[in-house]
Amino acid sequence: MGTHNYNFTEQFEFTGKPKMLSIIGIVIGLAAIGYGLSDHELHERTFANLLLMAYYFAFVCMSGAFFLALQYVAQAGWSASILRVPQAMARTLPLAAVVLVLVIGAGLYSHNLYHHWNAPGLTDPSSEHYDKLIAGKSDFLNVPFFMFREVLFLAIYSFFAVMFAKNSVNEDLEGGLNYYNKNFKYAVVFLALYGFTTPIFAFDTIMSIEAHWFSTMFGWYNFASMWVSCLATIAVILILLKKSGYMPWLNNSHLHNLGQFIFGFSIFWTYTWFCQFLLIYYANMPEETVYFYKRLEYYKFWFYLNLLLNFLAPVFLLMDRDNKRSENVLLIVSIIIICGHWVDLYQMIMPGSVESHNGFGFIEVGIAAGFVGLFTFAVLSALSKQPLIAKNHPFLEESLNHHL
Repeated sequence: MGTHNYNFTEQFEFTGKPKMLSIIGIVIGLAAIGYGLSDHELHERTFANLLLMAYYFAFVCMSGAFFLALQYVAQAGWSASILRVPQAMARTLPLAAVVLVLVIGAGLYSHNLYHHWNAPGLTDPSSEHYDKLIAGKSDFLNVPFFMFREVLFLAIYSFFAVMFAKNSVNEDLEGGLNYYNKNFKYAVVFLALYGFTTPIFAFDTIMSIEAHWFSTMFGWYNFASMWVSCLATIAVILILLKKSGYMPWLNNSHLHNLGQFIFGFSIFWTYTWFCQFLLIYYANMPEETVYFYKRLEYYKFWFYLNLLLNFLAPVFLLMDRDNKRSENVLLIVSIIIICGHWVDLYQMIMPGSVESHNGFGFIEVGIAAGFVGLFTFAVLSALSKQPLIAKNHPFLEESLNHHL
């Protein structure tokens, strides 16, 4: 490290324009929520948008912890100098988890979310609303057990995210390999739990919105969507930091690695999307095709926009090696992907929540702006609490000299 003229104590200062913009975003979000809740006919649409953004917020932060765990288990050297960004995202996970639990709890209590299995009378044989299929799933899909699973999974992810950050702080203070080895052990356990529980988490939070329908691909499809969104978010934050005069050690080779991941997992997302769609389309079973019927009948624009933003744009724009190494191109593609996976979640959630009574206006834009503001405020606040580089990371020298 002595051969480099980098300031290893440099810290990000969260002041000025970024802080002001994030606060403005939060205020716009609160105004949009207030507007939606002021009209009874807009309640379901408002809660559907709240669920969309709360889930997006939480899963991207979870994926930040997943990124850290992958680097530890793989003993990756290239990423050692950029780990503070996914670490800041992971440190935000407890806040994101609380927000998601509150949104789900309020939605269940008010019957504005999950009404396909949470509406009164669905499991009562004497009720005119009795649904035999939902009654058969009621041991799993009932409010107490559902909320228990949500809280349990989010608590597990938050615990590991906090431990990764805590050990990283101690590594900065004391050096040595002790805390790196601790994080390696935590990462092994975290990856095993994450792989097992995230499909169930996706089944519960998103797929159960339409409880008559199910897909065994849905968990992996959600994972791919949120993972590539996380990679794009990391790229956006890193590039904007570099453009603001921070992180001079960030070079084109680091961007190239991120660009390769974004390119590859955009194709993986398309693979999971197409497998799910093709199997249902080819089998042509009414209890399965109803899912895509709604989307092609009432959400056709969003359906095709989803493929354009999440497959065609990243694949064609990042196919070229030079584009993966370009700050401007990677920044544009990453922003497209972040918006694209908002569209992906929109067409997952809205058809089952509001059926054909969808819309796009102040509620959608305002709530999205509010959560972007909250995410920005929380992540950049966490980022400002430590130096921007893990100075005692055992692979730091390899990362500083990373060239492809």
